[in-house]
Amino acid sequence: MLYSVLSSILNRVPSQSVHAHCDGPCGVYDPASARVAAEAVLSMTKKLLALAPPEGNDPSAWAVYNNTFSRFVAVKEEQAQEAKKELLILWTDYFKPEHLEANPDLHNTFWKAAKLCSACKVNIDQGKAEELMEAVKKIHHIFWQSKGRSDGWVTAS
Repeated sequence: MLYSVLSSILNRVPSQSVHAHCDGPCGVYDPASARVAAEAVLSMTKKLLALAPPEGNDPSAWAVYNNTFSRFVAVKEEQAQEAKKELLILWTDYFKPEHLEANPDLHNTFWKAAKLCSACKVNIDQGKAEELMEAVKKIHHIFWQSKGRSDGWVTAS
């Protein structure tokens, strides 16, 4: 009863159409979060490659190794997924047709970066992690160019 009364009132009140370019029309975009996540992927990849398995059959040493290895892999995969999420938000919510006109390879750049995120999730490959960082760097420069700014590329590590 209450629902039908409210619906009746709301249907009689004129409403204005509102349009947003994304789910949350905040307008706050920055490739920095993708960079931080990609840096974590590279860092974890390096740590995994440097991690040496213990010698012998000491169960305690193997437990420590397996735990550390598992944690590094979990963080690497989580951060690769986070980088992918952040890149896809920029690609699908921020960039518009006029950006594509200024950067004809925009779609290919993002597609390759997303693929690199996936490759970093399923492999322990420092080369792929470094390629991901380069892809994020390229996107960083395209993004700030689209805003008419030249923000420097600064990494945390």
